[in-house]
Amino acid sequence: FLLMPLLTDFISSFGEESVSFDSGYHAPAMPSTHTVQPIVTGSSVLGLKYNGGIILAADTLGSYGSLARFRDLRRITVMGQNILVGASGDYSDFQKIQEILEDVVEEDYCLDDGRSHTPKEIFSFLGRVLYQRRNKMDPLWNNLVIAGMEGAVPFLGQVELLGTQYEDDTLATGFGAHIARPLLRNAYRPDLTEEEARKVILDCMRVLFYRDARTINKIQIAVVNAEGATVSDPFSFETDWSIGLKAGENQAAN
Repeated sequence: FLLMPLLTDFISSFGEESVSFDSGYHAPAMPSTHTVQPIVTGSSVLGLKYNGGIILAADTLGSYGSLARFRDLRRITVMGQNILVGASGDYSDFQKIQEILEDVVEEDYCLDDGRSHTPKEIFSFLGRVLYQRRNKMDPLWNNLVIAGMEGAVPFLGQVELLGTQYEDDTLATGFGAHIARPLLRNAYRPDLTEEEARKVILDCMRVLFYRDARTINKIQIAVVNAEGATVSDPFSFETDWSIGLKAGENQAAN
């Protein structure tokens, strides 16, 4: 009780302005904050080149910790006419990245010089964005897959949380980097058709659904080729859990 008058005087000494939470005003008494961990997250994004294009896939689950909270979060976006960007990690940070990319597209439109950014340029740009945020100790908690056409040549690249960048014929983020990437590598051929690539990517998403506790069987598939970039509406694929029942029966028998 003896401390209460002192505490009241201490708080009042700041004045009302110092603790104001008015929009756009940062109270001097409040510390700056940074994202210390992702909150609502998406799992794997898969990418595979085929003869004449690239195919991406991602599920639509948004996990709040271990809770399968949101079932229609779409994590593949089209930038401009012929670039796809898919993201795993924190969904709100991906929304921030989408805003940054929309600004780039708007700038291209306003310049009106007949030129737009290429997939490699966006790949490099996003690498610098993530690296800069990492250096500020306020990272964007995402792993990104960028796909597009460099003229007639398919481009597929990945940008990680710390700004690390690399290109390959097959890519996967999240748990898919451990489970699906070997399957993609085994299936890849330079002469792979779009139908074959779609079957491979669907089989990999099915395996991830069986093995990854942070995914569901509702997915999107996106394709970019010389005709442009398209993203499918979410759809559910068939699953078969009979192998699990047989394994349980065999274990019980033993």
